[in-house]
Amino acid sequence: MAHRARSVLAIRPFRRLWGVTYLTSVGDWLSLLALTGLVASLTQDYKAQSFAFSGVVLTQLLPGLLFAPLGGLFADRFDRRKVMVLADIGRCGLFLSIAVVGSTVWLFIGNFLIGCCALLWIPSKDAAVPNLLRRPDQVETANQLGMVMTYGIAVISGAGLYSLITGISTNLNLPFGTSDLGIARFILTINGLLYLTAAIIVATRIPELSKRAPVVPKPEDKDKPKKSGFLAMVKDAGHFVRTTPIVRGLLVGMIGAFAAAGALIGSAQLYANSLRGGQSAFGLLFVALFIGLATGMTGSPKLARRLPHNRLFGIAIVVAGLALMVVALSPHLAVSLVTVSVLGASAGAAFLTGVTIIGTQVEDAIRGRINAIYQSLMKIILAGAMAATPVLVGLVRPHEISMFGKPMTVDGTRPVLLGAGLLAALVGIVAYRQMDDRRSETILSDLVAALRGKPRRSTGLLIAVEGDTHLDTSTQAHLLANWLRGPGGREVFLATDPALDDERLHAVLTGASLSSARAHALVAAAVRADLVEREIRPALERGALVVMERFVDSPLAHLSVAAGLDPAELEGLADWATSRLRPDITVLLDRDPGTLPKWPGNTEHHWHVQSVLTDMARADPDRYVVVDGDGTMEDVADRVRLAVQTTLAGRRLGDLVPERAS
Repeated sequence: MAHRARSVLAIRPFRRLWGVTYLTSVGDWLSLLALTGLVASLTQDYKAQSFAFSGVVLTQLLPGLLFAPLGGLFADRFDRRKVMVLADIGRCGLFLSIAVVGSTVWLFIGNFLIGCCALLWIPSKDAAVPNLLRRPDQVETANQLGMVMTYGIAVISGAGLYSLITGISTNLNLPFGTSDLGIARFILTINGLLYLTAAIIVATRIPELSKRAPVVPKPEDKDKPKKSGFLAMVKDAGHFVRTTPIVRGLLVGMIGAFAAAGALIGSAQLYANSLRGGQSAFGLLFVALFIGLATGMTGSPKLARRLPHNRLFGIAIVVAGLALMVVALSPHLAVSLVTVSVLGASAGAAFLTGVTIIGTQVEDAIRGRINAIYQSLMKIILAGAMAATPVLVGLVRPHEISMFGKPMTVDGTRPVLLGAGLLAALVGIVAYRQMDDRRSETILSDLVAALRGKPRRSTGLLIAVEGDTHLDTSTQAHLLANWLRGPGGREVFLATDPALDDERLHAVLTGASLSSARAHALVAAAVRADLVEREIRPALERGALVVMERFVDSPLAHLSVAAGLDPAELEGLADWATSRLRPDITVLLDRDPGTLPKWPGNTEHHWHVQSVLTDMARADPDRYVVVDGDGTMEDVADRVRLAVQTTLAGRRLGDLVPERAS
């Protein structure tokens, strides 16, 4: 974890954005305390004072409940850096106005408008983060750092700063006065300056926030007119959610997860009383939940290296639901503390995994809207569940029972929590089935591998096209990739043999004055290792279909024949360079070398290479598909398509290819 965090923080734009996140998060927590204190100071009514905290929270959450997609639309349509700057300037002005006006009515109106600014700021920031990083696998670590800052360091800093200011002002009689009203106004002024500082840093020091990922148009959208209006963007987001299983499952899963969380929060106080623990039990349950959340957010990236994010998300929600059901049936505080910790860990893992999926598997052009929907859905479901829980709890009259010789109160919290846990588990199963793209591999095998500490397989699929001549493999790889793109919408990434990148390879060889066969093999392995780490593995992690021309087998065969190198040594070198990555399917073009252009020694070389490739295919028939390579380009392409389609159908992966036989 420390190494990954250092590598992400070494990226200057992200490090500066992380600092801005600190300033704004401290401002968020500080404003919660200051505004609550200001409300209490502006009214003498006891009932009104009792609603101060909830009123401040609700007025700032209300924009997210009313205008859910708006922030995402701004993030996807306008310059994200400018949106963030204007939102922070707006928050600065609003906090200063609340401090100056000193009216309860304006406080709640201003707080509502501050929530509107946050509604614009958060999706723009979240959507921009993946564009600041070097690799897709850094998104999860970046999200971790953001959550540690927002819900850890900033909370401590905000509460500490509030206590410091109120303590000093009370004891030293500072110029702004010792009254609660004067202290609250002074803190709100500091708060406004925090947001102004954040706006200045974003405007002048992080121009990279304006960067956008290039949009790769899909073949089926090539001839469609491009619509850019707000209504068109809303419809586009809705269509994307409906037609993208992973996003649909993500949002469905969050409904169950946050309904369960809202039920737990809304009934926590009464549940603690039913355990005969009172306020001390309530405090312990609160601590256990947040320890679990921190554990889940910290440990999920390690687990994600063994389980795909798509599966981990659904599993985490199911486990959270089951844990909540145990909480509902728990007869003792000790059992409740353990199960609440498990619940918190599962919820933390699910939340971080969901944000990571959006950052890595949703394209930049629509990422802001999906982030906004995700965040807004979380608030809506959480608030609705918290509001409904007390009503449902009140429908059941408490009564006493004895369990294991100890008295226990059974009240409305038990059936409500049991129902919420059952709902979360069922919804988690639905989300898992929507998002799982590894139907050919059982979840049990993945879980066993995870428990044993084995690295997980990627969610994508690697198809290699091997053959004697690079002209044949290049042509067929391109044709296969174009066919696989089809109308299904799944990403298809075409990778070429790095050894055929003459300019790159020649520069390395001549620049280092290397000419021997072994040196050539080492350089080719180094270039291949860079391609695998930089392009192929990230594409597989995204769930893409990767078509690779001459992945390992053809270069091995040519080097072993041309230079007389030991095939076993070359294979070991290739294993090291690719971290033992092997294609799911290898299409071998079996062509008669006698039909190739001839010059002295050429025919014999090609016969030997084809013989080596054929031996490789015989040794591993489950992975190879041998296709007749003689004939016209179109004839061979038809055979390759049919072979790939048949093989994928036999492995229950037929939905990965277009529904059009060749």
